[in-house]
Amino acid sequence: MSTTVTINDTTLRVEPRGIDKFWSLTRAMEFPLAHVRGATFDPGASREFKGVRNPGLAVPGYRWSGTFIREGERSFWNVTGHGAVVVIELADEEFARLYLTVDEPRVLVDAINAAVTASS
Repeated sequence: MSTTVTINDTTLRVEPRGIDKFWSLTRAMEFPLAHVRGATFDPGASREFKGVRNPGLAVPGYRWSGTFIREGERSFWNVTGHGAVVVIELADEEFARLYLTVDEPRVLVDAINAAVTASS
């Protein structure tokens, strides 16, 4: 899969893997857990309109990597194919949402939501 997400006591770290670092123009991002509102598993997200790509890569039906702007909100996408997409909601950050393809989406969603609850 295309993204590694690491959670510690105070931080959520998102790191595209392999060639996705190049396509998304991102090596890694870190967000304070206090700015993470929660996460959901959304298998239909890859079929939604992403917005205007700025910058990044879009191959409709296959890969979306980088920053997309829709209705004035910036989102980071690192999604390959359709299906296992995790959506992470943020507050007070450059991005309103992160859309990520990960190895175990439901496990990650539970871990993020538990960490957010514990840090509140």
